[in-house]
Amino acid sequence: MMEKLKRYFKDVKIEMAKVKWPTKSQSINYTLAVIGVSIATAAFLGALDYFFSGGLNFFLFK
Repeated sequence: MMEKLKRYFKDVKIEMAKVKWPTKSQSINYTLAVIGVSIATAAFLGALDYFFSGGLNFFLFK
């Protein structure tokens, strides 16, 4: 059991050495892109909600 565990961690170390990690500036750019897309999506869905609820209120209650 211990040999399997040692082998597992050795394999993990080998595989982690193969990973190409992003640079700090790439990470910042990707994070800003995700935040920007999230804000744009929220604004779009909020606008749709506003217009559809206004339309429903107009047709149902007036």
